[in-house]
Formats: sequence, structure tokens, C-alpha cells
Amino acid sequence: MALPVRTNFKHLLRLIHQLNSPKRGLCSGACPEKREPPGSGRVFSGIQPTGVPHLGNYLGALENWVALQNQYPSVLYSIVDLHSITQPQDPTQLRSSILDMAASLLACGINPEKTILFQQSQVSEHAELSWILGCLTSMPRLRHLPQWKIKSKLKNEGSVGLYTYPVLQAADVLLYKSTHVPVGEDQVQHLELAQDLARIFNNRFGDLFPEPCALLSSTRKVKSLRDPSAKMSKSDPQAMATITITDLPDDIALKICRSVTDFTSEVTFDPETRPGVSNLVTIHAAMAMISVEEAVSQATGLDTGAYKKLVTEAVIQRLTPIREEIERLGSDRAHLEGVLAQGTRRARELAAPVLREVRQRVGFC
Repeated sequence: MALPVRTNFKHLLRLIHQLNSPKRGLCSGACPEKREPPGSGRVFSGIQPTGVPHLGNYLGALENWVALQNQYPSVLYSIVDLHSITQPQDPTQLRSSILDMAASLLACGINPEKTILFQQSQVSEHAELSWILGCLTSMPRLRHLPQWKIKSKLKNEGSVGLYTYPVLQAADVLLYKSTHVPVGEDQVQHLELAQDLARIFNNRFGDLFPEPCALLSSTRKVKSLRDPSAKMSKSDPQAMATITITDLPDDIALKICRSVTDFTSEVTFDPETRPGVSNLVTIHAAMAMISVEEAVSQATGLDTGAYKKLVTEAVIQRLTPIREEIERLGSDRAHLEGVLAQGTRRARELAAPVLREVRQRVGFC
């Protein structure tokens, strides 16, 4: 379904405004003109239960999630297991991974008293709203989303679920009338689909959904330790490329020691010409909670080999308490199940009346 020309023109104006805004990164991604005042609104985000989070996940998303739960009155974080089955999953491993992810989120600082933490598949309203929104979405609109292009090429062909999962992402957000969504830059186009679907639904059936605004993290992307031109990734075949939040101190030290730098011994921050060293500076600054400039200043007089030890100390100091808490929580699976069950009840209390209203407007009842 094509959007009216005037809507696309407004959308373009918003994008231009965001690109020219000096505060880009605080609230970006073609936000609606009528913004919520600071500290109001509802935040939603999700994470797949696909392995232990790595350092990039922690700095790019989870650290920001913890901060947001203290900034907004209503926050929902979901372990999105429906999304995870777009790739083949072992059922037993999936059940375990869901609880492992819950433990990781709690250990990183997600507070179930401030945040609704729940398992997506246990709230059936997500799937039903996804179907309804899918009937308002054109195939060309989905075909041009970047992740479908990338993942389908890697597999030669993709599943229907992989093709339509951006619609489920939109349903995740709109089901709770979310106003803000923390995302990475590579997910902004998917959030724009949610904005488009909110407009399409509202135009056809009457105003119901707010257009969600993207919250982009100010943290720079963490790169692979073995290939600083690529993002750090769980699926990287090189074991030395990725630091997970459960790595032991000796493992962290070895991975950073073997990280790719260059032939210049001085530590500087220049991502274009010195990506490897700059990646270490980024990690050091983020983990020590200092500016990039201060991180470079602390490296004065050190060669890159000595600087790697400084980075290692900062990473170990931040991750050790998290790893220990994950181990403690992992030994009490009943507690983790209880946290998710409580979150599911609270999520359904919000989701059920919204879906009832959607069903009534669509004509199901």
C-alpha cells in the first residue's frame, strides 16, 4: 500500500531535520512532530535468546536499557523467542537460552520492579497483531528492507518468517502503544516500518497507535577484535574476535592481547586510518566510563602493547561482577521462570485491551 505523497514529503522533512539536528542520537529515526516531554512515554525493545550477549551488545544496547528504565515511567523489554525461530533452533537449547538471556539481563542491571521483562511467545497478542498488520503491508515494502536482502542472500533463500519478521517487530512495538524504541542504526528502517504501519492503521481505522520514536545509543559500535572493519558478532567464526559478558579474566586478556592493531606504537583515535587501535580506545572509554579524549590521554607514553593491558583491566573490572551474578542467577532457574511469568502477566494486562480495540476496529467483533 502506497502512502499519500504528502505523508512521504513530511517524512522526508523529518529526516532532514534529524540529520541537521545537533542532538542526533538522543531521539532519532524520523520522530513524530509532536514529541513527548522528557521522562514521559513508553519504551519497548527486544533481544533474541541466541547465545550469551557480547561486549558490543552490552555497550550498544544493554547498558542503555538499564539507563532508560530510570528515565521513563513505563518500560518493557522482551526476550523475543518468536523472532529467534526464523533460524532453526533446537527446542531444548531454546528453552535454556531463554532463561540464560533472562539471567544476563538481570545481571546487567535490568530491574523487574521498574521494567516489565517477559517472554514474547507467552503473550499471544503479538502474533495476532502481526497478522493484522501483515495484511496492511505490501511485499515490495518488505523486500527492500536491508536485513532481508542480506540474510536471504546468505542462505540463497529465506523462510516466510524471515521475510515477514519486520512486521512482527512492528507489532511488538505498537501492541503496547510504545512511544520510544532503543535501536541500532541498522534497525532504523525496521522502526520506520512500524511508523508507517501506525499511520496506515490510523488512517484506515481511526487514531489508535502513536508513531514510535527511535532512541539511538550514543555509544560507538564495538568492532571485531580480529577484523576492525566489521562489527563484533556472536556468529563470528574466529573465537578471538568476540568478548562475551561471561568470559573469564584470562580469556578477556588473551583476546585483547591478540586483537588487531597496526605497526604504529603510539595510541591515537582515528577510526578511518587506525580502526584497530581506535576500537580499543572505544572499548576502554566505554568500559572505564570516560571520554575518548581521556582514554587517549591515559595512553600517553604507552605503546599499543602496554595500552592493551590498560583496556583489559577496564573490561575485566566491569564484566566480572556481571559474570558472577549470571552464575548465581543461573543456579536458580525457578527464580528466572518466576520473573518471566510475572512479566508476562503484566505485559498481557497492557496488550489485551489494545488488541481488543484493534479487533473491534477491524471488524472481528
